[in-house]
Formats: sequence, C-alpha cells, structure tokens
Amino acid sequence: MTTGPLSAIVLAAGDGTRMRSQRPKPLHRLCGRPMVLHVLDALAELDVQRVVVVVGREGEWVGRTLADHAPKGLTIELVTQHEQRGTGDATAVGLTGLLDDAGAGDDQEGDVVVLPGDTPLVRPPTLAALVRHHRHHGAGATLLTADVPDARGYGRIVRGKGGSVQRVVEEVDATDEERAISEVNTSIYCFRRSVLAPSLRRLRPANEQGEYYLTDVVGVLSEAGYTVEALVVADPMEAAGVNDRAQLAVAEAELRDRINERWMRRGVTMWDPERTYVDAQVRLAADVSLLPGVMLRGECTVGEGAEIGPDCMLVDTHVGDGAEVRHSVCVGAVVGPGARVGPYASLGSGAEVAANATVPPFSILGGDTGGTGGTGGTGSTGGTGSPRASSDPTR
Repeated sequence: MTTGPLSAIVLAAGDGTRMRSQRPKPLHRLCGRPMVLHVLDALAELDVQRVVVVVGREGEWVGRTLADHAPKGLTIELVTQHEQRGTGDATAVGLTGLLDDAGAGDDQEGDVVVLPGDTPLVRPPTLAALVRHHRHHGAGATLLTADVPDARGYGRIVRGKGGSVQRVVEEVDATDEERAISEVNTSIYCFRRSVLAPSLRRLRPANEQGEYYLTDVVGVLSEAGYTVEALVVADPMEAAGVNDRAQLAVAEAELRDRINERWMRRGVTMWDPERTYVDAQVRLAADVSLLPGVMLRGECTVGEGAEIGPDCMLVDTHVGDGAEVRHSVCVGAVVGPGARVGPYASLGSGAEVAANATVPPFSILGGDTGGTGGTGGTGSTGGTGSPRASSDPTR
C-alpha cells in the first residue's frame, strides 16, 4: 500500500460546442448547481490536498463561479489551456498548478486523480475506491472503467496476461476483436504523480487534429514496465459524460432521483417523487411533506412538519416549522412557522409572512417573482389588520 499526498486535476477547458450555448459547458446547471461543482463536491469528500481546474476561453466566468460556490475548505487553483490541444496537453497544463510553494518539481511523490469536469454523476465512494485500488496495487496508473452492453463510441480496455491494462484503443482504431470488448474507458484516472509528467512528455499527436490524448499515457506506462490497473465501476451511469442538451437532461433526471431518494430516507414524504423537483442546495427537515408538482429551487429551507404543494414553486425561500404553502409561487420570501399561504398567492423578494399568519388566495406580496403575476403589497404580513393576510388559525 503506497501513501502520500493526493491531488486532483479537473479538465474543464472544452468549448462544449455541442451544447450550442454561450455558457461554458462546465457551468451548465444540474439540479440548480453548475456541473463542475458537482465534480468538486465529490472530490471534497476525499482527503485531497489541492485541486487544479483547467479552464479554457471562458476561464474568468468559471473562476468567478468557483470563487462564490466551490466547496468550503477545498484548495482550488485555476490554470488556463490557451490552445485546445487535447486531454494530454490539458493534463500537462494542470500539472503546472500543482507545483508547490517550495518549488517542488513534477516528480513529487503522491498521487493525482484526473477526471473531466463534465462527469457530474460520479460518487465520492467511487473516487475513494479508485484511489484505494491504485495505492493497494502500487500502480503507475489506475483507470476507472465500465462494463457496458453497448460500447459503441467508447475507447476499449485492452488487458494483457495477468489482467493488467496494456492500452486503451479508440473505436476508430480498434480491430473487430477489440470492438467486441465490452469494458470501456470512463476518462477518470488515478496516476502516480512522479511518472505522470514524464509519460506526458512522450506523447505524440498521431491524429489529424494534432491533439495529445491522455489515453495514450496508459500504453506509455505499460511499455515502460509500470503496473496499470483498472477498477470497474458498479454503476456505469456514474461515469456518464455530458456533451449536449440531451445528455444534460439524462444526467438531470438521474441526479434528481438520487436527491429525492436521499431526502425520503431522511424522513421527507413525497407523494409523487416523479413530479417533485428539489435542487441540490435545498435543505429539508424531518416530517416535511411535498405534494405533487412541487419545485424547490436555489437555497430553499423547509422546517420540520411543513407541507408544500400541490403545484408550488419556491426559490431561495425559507419556510418555517409547520407552515403550509399551496398552489403558490414564492421567490426570496420568508414564511414563518405555522403560517398558511395560498392557494394562488405570489410572494416576491422581501416578502415576510409572520408566524401563524394567513396569506389569502390571490394575494401578491413583496417584489418581483419573475413574471408570476406582478408585484405589490407591503412586503410583509403582520397577522391581524393586514389587507392581504389574516391570522385566522381555523382557515
């Protein structure tokens, strides 16, 4: 079992042209959180000393997002790949961000996880298992692989005698026998840091695009006599990449299922999970009930025993213990404990509903709710005497 510091390189420099968007691909949202942040969330649960994020032409945009929303306590360095020359070149650029303050070279001991910024479904236990497997076998490199029924479009894992990995062959270069292999590369790796940089320097751009492929490092290490291991992921969906809007929707559905299952196991009731949408940053207490058609977006919090729905959208809203919100839209609002809102009420930014107060049907309070019916009101309800809310507890 080898030990040493663990670092990570996240490859997030791709233009994402298939997304057909001005927004950088790593910043497209899944369950309300930019895709690259889901990757960093997974890394944050490992004992990672430093994370380098390799960015491209929209690096400043990505950098601002990471500065505001990256996991606390994670040391992140941004480096820019100015010219798109492939994943091998991007990894080499990323290694420059791992040079420590003392000026240690890239032959420093330890290991480095390399993974794409567009694999938001990878779970922390899977990354931890990859590192453990890599260190247990003293490997020069360990690949996370997947066994899939349809391997079309993926690089195949070619193993040698004894089961070690010899190389990764891309489909266009594969023989008929190699195309029959069902074990594929996921583009998630753990490398011994001292051998990664020398291997990258041996890469040659043997393709029309003049790009350096990280997969070729596997063959370089194998030929040099280093052990190259593979760990087969139990759920291939974890390694699914997001390259276009259709794949984004598939990843969104998978992540929402995970979020809903987690909250239900923690004591939240969902009448119809298929029609309940809860963003990644939402916080729910025990005994919350979510009726069909509920959307909780942004940094919502819902207190113990509260009931939301049916057909509600809450954005960045706090709902107190035992409150009820029905057929309503709340954006940037505060609903006090025991309060009742709606049906068909609209609470905008700054709206505050007092404890045990009632917001009658079709009320409009606070600022803009994003086109949900206008603005107006005083922005708060105080219970008795308010023209827009009553404190009648029998309603």
